[in-house]
Amino acid sequence: MRLAHWAVNAPLRPLLLAVFTASFVLPVQAADLITITRDALDNNAALSSARSEYLGVEAGRDVARGALLPQVNATGNVAHNQQYESHGRSGIGSGAGDVGSGGAQLGNVGASDDRYNTVSLQLEATQALFDEVTRQQFTQAERQIDQQVYLLAATEQQLLIDVASAYFEILRAYEVLEARFAQERAIGRQLEQAGEQFEVGLIAITEVEEARATFDQSRADRIAAESSLQVAFEALEQLTGQRYASIDALGDSMPIALPEPSSRDYWVEQAIERNPQVLAQQAGIEISRSGVDIARAGRLPTVQAFGNYQFADNDIDGTTGYDSSSQVGVSANLPLYTGGSTSARIRQGTYQLESSQYDFESQRRMSIQQVRSLYTQVSNDVETVEARQQAIVSNQSALEATRAGYEVGTRNIVDVLNAEQNLYNAIANYAESRYSYVVNLLSLRQQSGLLDVDAIEDLNNWLTGDEVNFTLPESGGDDRYQRALDIGAPPQPGR
Repeated sequence: MRLAHWAVNAPLRPLLLAVFTASFVLPVQAADLITITRDALDNNAALSSARSEYLGVEAGRDVARGALLPQVNATGNVAHNQQYESHGRSGIGSGAGDVGSGGAQLGNVGASDDRYNTVSLQLEATQALFDEVTRQQFTQAERQIDQQVYLLAATEQQLLIDVASAYFEILRAYEVLEARFAQERAIGRQLEQAGEQFEVGLIAITEVEEARATFDQSRADRIAAESSLQVAFEALEQLTGQRYASIDALGDSMPIALPEPSSRDYWVEQAIERNPQVLAQQAGIEISRSGVDIARAGRLPTVQAFGNYQFADNDIDGTTGYDSSSQVGVSANLPLYTGGSTSARIRQGTYQLESSQYDFESQRRMSIQQVRSLYTQVSNDVETVEARQQAIVSNQSALEATRAGYEVGTRNIVDVLNAEQNLYNAIANYAESRYSYVVNLLSLRQQSGLLDVDAIEDLNNWLTGDEVNFTLPESGGDDRYQRALDIGAPPQPGR
């Protein structure tokens, strides 16, 4: 149920229009829920980050696989060498040559300077024959991919619920704003008439002040509702990276019913089996178990086949020819003592496995509790929506009766003001409960692992062509709540 468009006081309209349109200078872009959802799936930064993280983890599996495949390395070296040597001979006695102090005689001093080039090449290939550590690391990388798939699904489902919540928050804020506009206008007219009645001596000044206080409160409520609507639109922009000047409204014909199947145990079972957060924690147990296997594999030998070829050549003294050698074989390595680090890694991995098991149990319990709570909340929402819808009718009747009593003098202006406030609060509360039902139902599907684009599209079918935007509500004329704008004739003396 939605209020039709209400008129506002003429002096307020230019200012309010400026407030609503100041931040939105882009062309009008009406959109429905499924369109905005697809925009979010394409443009949301958090989801894009999760997708990139998944691709990075997937690439990590290829890194781990590479260690199990053949490894081939080539090393080459080309160098120019220059070698300089100096040498001499020393002796005692006469002869040609220089005589140093102490009678030492130096002779046959000479030097040599050699320059030559060298070339070398080495090829080496290895293939792991038995390497349990590397094999377990590859297994762990595959399990990390499994976990990342669930985390990506959880991010996508969280985005779907965030977009739907933001969308229906706009609709909720808009309907509340409609009610607050109508309330302010009705109480404004009440204040105006109270002032006229005081001028002619029909009522006391206290009743005028009561009307003024109520009008000021209704004005504050309307301003708060305007702010809520603007914030709601901006929240939607943050999720999608786009601005929407208007969105489609939710039709009154959407059924408010218990979730199907109407069994709480069914939804709990679905949460245990399909909730991506639960499944991600379960995959985390397998990752930790692989970590223990990796640590234990550190005690096992490694065996690998190898082959290498070496080539060397140089041009020393102008000689020709080269040296080459090759080798093929199998090598093995067995760690005998590692200072206790291997045993420590095993203990470390065991504790991490135990921690991941507790994390899984915690997530499982949390999901079960959330599903139970949401199912109860949705069930209560069904009754609450019905009750608050009836409360509108009851408060409408109460207002009319109070107004009639005011005309005959059995009720005062405070009674009329309270009845008006009760009516518009009932209208706002109905909008609150209606959209709470929709969001809680989607949250129940999310916690059960059943929220997807198809579910959003099914909900989108209940939207109407009516647009909710940043223009102010206008007077609808024949609205069923229009009578609430008439506060009735004042009591006449002597009646």
